[in-house]
Amino acid sequence: MAIAKDNVFVPDPADSRRYRHALGAFSTGVTVVTLQGDAGPQGMTVNSFASVSLDPPLVLWSPAKSSRRHDLFSGARHFAIHVLKADQHDLSARFTRGGAAFEGLDHHLNEEGVPVLAGTLARFECARANTHEAGDHTIVIGRVLRAAHGEGEPLIFSRGAFGRFAHHG
Repeated sequence: MAIAKDNVFVPDPADSRRYRHALGAFSTGVTVVTLQGDAGPQGMTVNSFASVSLDPPLVLWSPAKSSRRHDLFSGARHFAIHVLKADQHDLSARFTRGGAAFEGLDHHLNEEGVPVLAGTLARFECARANTHEAGDHTIVIGRVLRAAHGEGEPLIFSRGAFGRFAHHG
């Protein structure tokens, strides 16, 4: 089915709901970005993760400037991005506003002192390569120092809800 002509619009900050709804048509994976701050281990649930380059190995993610932890996360020299499994919705909730974060959570510190979570689908341990201002977000590009992956299905976020990937064929 084609997009109806009356569904074409110019994004307007005064009416961001239509734009957000259109963006929601693109499903993303769910990640938790972790770092070591002055107050100890910190984490943030993020769905703005993407691969940038294989050589050199680069990834990106984008914290919102409206986040009270924006400066901490965009300025971190080292961080880890954890791709969550389909059954790890509770883990994603720990790192949203008001979540339990690291309280009672199994983790260890990597060589750079970054907290690393156990049992995720994939992990990318990074050194910050660059940041770029981009509207109401900052694009953080990380050079991947180490990567790991396991088996399982990813946790998916689409149209404002969490779900699973469905195989067809």
